[in-house]
Amino acid sequence: MPKYCEVALPVPLDRTFTYAVRQEQEPTRGARVIAPFRNEKLIGVVTALNVAAPTDFEAKYLETVLDEEPLLSEQLLKLADWIAQYYLAPLGEVLRGMLPLTAEVKRTVYYRITDTGRDILAGLLDNNEAGPSTSLRFAQDDRAKGLWKSSKKGLAPEDQSLAHRVLERLAAGEAVKVSTLRTATAATLPVLAMLVRKKWIARETAAAERDARRMERFAVLVQEARLPTLTAMQQSILAELAASGGELPLAELRKRELPSSTLQTLVKRGLVRIEERAAAFRLGGIMPAASPFELNTAQSRALVPIVEALGGFQPFLLHGVTGSGKTAVYLAAMQQALDRGLASILLVPEIGLTPQTVGLLDQAFGQRVALLHSALTPDERSEQWRRIRRGDAQIVVGTRSAVFAPVPNLGLILVDEEHDQSYKQEETPRYNARDVAVVRAKLAGAVVVLGSATPSLESWQNSVLGKYKRIELRDRVMNRPLPEVELIDMRHEFQETGKEQLFSRALVEQTKIALERGEQALILLNRRGYSFAVLCRACGQKLECENCAIALTHHKPQAEGDDVEVARAGQRLECHYCGYRRTVPARCPKCDSEHLYYLGAGSQQGEERLAEIFPFARIGRMDRDSVRGRYDLERLLARLHSGEINLLVGTQMIAKGHDIHGITLVGVVGCDHALSMPDFRAAERVFQLMTQVSGRAGRGGLPGRVVVQTYYPDHYAILAATTHDYATFAERELKYRRWMHYPPFGVLANVLVQSQKLEEAAGWSSILGKYLVDNQNSGAVRVLGPCTAPIARIKGVYRFHMILKGTSRKGLNTLLRGMLVHADEAGVPRRNLIVDVDALRLM
Repeated sequence: MPKYCEVALPVPLDRTFTYAVRQEQEPTRGARVIAPFRNEKLIGVVTALNVAAPTDFEAKYLETVLDEEPLLSEQLLKLADWIAQYYLAPLGEVLRGMLPLTAEVKRTVYYRITDTGRDILAGLLDNNEAGPSTSLRFAQDDRAKGLWKSSKKGLAPEDQSLAHRVLERLAAGEAVKVSTLRTATAATLPVLAMLVRKKWIARETAAAERDARRMERFAVLVQEARLPTLTAMQQSILAELAASGGELPLAELRKRELPSSTLQTLVKRGLVRIEERAAAFRLGGIMPAASPFELNTAQSRALVPIVEALGGFQPFLLHGVTGSGKTAVYLAAMQQALDRGLASILLVPEIGLTPQTVGLLDQAFGQRVALLHSALTPDERSEQWRRIRRGDAQIVVGTRSAVFAPVPNLGLILVDEEHDQSYKQEETPRYNARDVAVVRAKLAGAVVVLGSATPSLESWQNSVLGKYKRIELRDRVMNRPLPEVELIDMRHEFQETGKEQLFSRALVEQTKIALERGEQALILLNRRGYSFAVLCRACGQKLECENCAIALTHHKPQAEGDDVEVARAGQRLECHYCGYRRTVPARCPKCDSEHLYYLGAGSQQGEERLAEIFPFARIGRMDRDSVRGRYDLERLLARLHSGEINLLVGTQMIAKGHDIHGITLVGVVGCDHALSMPDFRAAERVFQLMTQVSGRAGRGGLPGRVVVQTYYPDHYAILAATTHDYATFAERELKYRRWMHYPPFGVLANVLVQSQKLEEAAGWSSILGKYLVDNQNSGAVRVLGPCTAPIARIKGVYRFHMILKGTSRKGLNTLLRGMLVHADEAGVPRRNLIVDVDALRLM
């Protein structure tokens, strides 16, 4: 009689699945397995062994056991359970996020004809002359003909022809690999997906282990070989190898434009041999000029309580002004942990911070550092994960998913810029890495340090209540002054100049002075693209994305001499949500007017304007459009550090922790538009962004200056940011939050219902909204909605949402769990329902 186990699979279902175990298989809790699920083979994690045999169905057997021993420790399995419970996420999807090992399993997609597909094919006449635009002719079989007529609705003639070719290719009944099928029939993936939806064909997957080790080939000089007569090119290759210690990677030889055919000749003649070795992983990064362990008195005092707490659980909030040297405290704490045989994890909010951080860690700890973030290739992530688990790397640095790094003997977790929204994952599981870090530290008996110049109000309130110990760094290193901030009221600027200007006169003048003195300047313009909307001045219509309820952004700079406000036909527009692109039409699609105009300015236009004002400046731009590749940001920051760029314009990417000593001036343009957004966190975000970007100025030997352009000069967030006064801002904002029962004085969740059909999304949201309203009193929860989400449609999916506010986290969790059960009973698919606990974005 077989044994049975429970497996968590990465599917949007709040349950695990029971599988039978073959006699030769010996799975362990926390090990990966390949399990059959419908027509697919999925990678799951064993969560329980020796469970009872199911009585209401026959359990399938596990396909393969991938691991002889658990990949996830009991501690990480407990953490996964907590995340699944707290964030109401399927356990299988949580565990998938913990194991970045997709490179170790090869997945193959196959297609097979169904019985319905055979019926369709049986009624088709052979028509070899039918082209892509020719309607297919059918046999007189009434049943097949009627079936085709009822099923072909919505199919374009060319798709009908492709469908015929696909069915003919699959007619033998064998499963055909997707690449083979597409090559034979020219069918696109959307056409195959459409045929699956019509149930003419079925999609199947297979999974098998693969070796994910990265290998590198080397050309090695054979030292004892006798040299025959050689050509000039052969002599060049041998000379290159001899000058490089007798060996070189083949990739390096190709870079030096040495022909591979000549190398092969040398291999055949026994003068060179080819060796394959494990590829080395290079951390890279930007190396610092000074030692990271030179602490001043304030930093040393901040370090003491952290070191004293090592060996047990203790959360700290390290609140230090910008430029106070928090990173040096992090590194010193890591060294102290290493001296005690403890490992450390350092989280940074975005990949953009890793080059500088990795440079510091590489200098301090060398090969004991591992890197985990999404820009690594799957093979590289697998390699780094394995290094960490073996204990080869006791220091881990990475973005939010690095909080799951399988470090043995974890003693310290550090969360840099803990306030940053990037720590909140915007897909299932929707965890906040900052909060998960605290829970993991508690499970591991480790110290956790949350650091920021502008802490989240939730963390600040926890320090007020004594849940976190607060450590203060009130001054910059070397007693450098915080930058002076000048407010420019853009309402008065318009009155005095008589026209709308992107850059105020004061900002232009201060930038000119800084550049003339040989200093560097940084301009924050927190919008991507050239202009953020195209508007018809006749009817007021904005050009919107065809898939999303959002205005299209103009991304192509104007040719010299063009009017930057007039939208000309043929210029490119892009949606930042789905990637849809189109050109500007010649006339308004709604009223046929030719008066189309660009509205607003983005970082591209800012770059162009600055080039016009300062023609001799060395200008760079940092945004999601200019920094796309893996090393783009590292190269850009290196140019900035070296002084090759002396004027940088960009979005909020430029505000995040970069330490460039040559920057003495920061300009803030359009930062305050967020104050008009329907978001209770708007003031907090504006204060944080202004304070963080202001902190980039004056970090070297020269004092800094900040020029802030605003239409809200009297707003308390703007005023507090100009004086770098976090405590005053927090006091005012917390008073407002307490009145309105918003976090941290209440709990919050956002429930999003979505569907490609408007009536479906509206109906489901009504069903769930009624349930929540009828049951809200039992959990002391208030329900706002349902209503259309602020962005009503994204990627062709209609969106309705409900915001839940409560005083009890347990009551909120109970109500949400009841809603999920009710949704299942009412036929609302789990994949169409998003529950975002502690939501940061309500759009």
